[in-house]
Amino acid sequence: MSLSQHQMTAAKMVGVVVLMGSLSWASVPFYDWFCRVTGFGGVTGVAETASDVVLDRTVLVRFDASKERGMPWEFKPVQREMEIRLGETGLAFYEAYNPTDRPVAGTASYNVAPFAAGGFFTKIDCFCFEQQVLQPGERVTMPVTFYVDPELIEDAEGKYVNAITLSYTFHETELPEEVASLDAPQTVVQN
Repeated sequence: MSLSQHQMTAAKMVGVVVLMGSLSWASVPFYDWFCRVTGFGGVTGVAETASDVVLDRTVLVRFDASKERGMPWEFKPVQREMEIRLGETGLAFYEAYNPTDRPVAGTASYNVAPFAAGGFFTKIDCFCFEQQVLQPGERVTMPVTFYVDPELIEDAEGKYVNAITLSYTFHETELPEEVASLDAPQTVVQN
């Protein structure tokens, strides 16, 4: 093999490595986008307003709460379930409590089971859209406003769904800069 053939082979291998690295970097945002568009993996939809259509058919919505390991909060649904009509706007609440002596920030990830219902479970407003910061000893009630799209009855798998579970998992995140600076010890400079 000549020197130029070695260089060509090396260039191709570098190209393969760069291509594979680029694909792996892009896979997370692409998968997130795919799940939000299709409802795959139980990812919910988001809407600005309530449904225009409300059907007589009902569905049982169950509420579940968990925490990432090491998250110091207490976190639970205020009610375990509710029955709503397809298209009807529902309002549920979750409660979080920070038992520590420091501010703690958290974000909630969520999904819906069964996965077939994910694309039809639509949130209008949710605490999960923003980071939450709880001060030491603070307890909050956080709302989620939602509806189950009436189109569920037209879906090949969805039409058999009679119960949906909405699950949230809270993860501890870095404090926002303005809260972190308030929590930091203050240094006094004397002249």
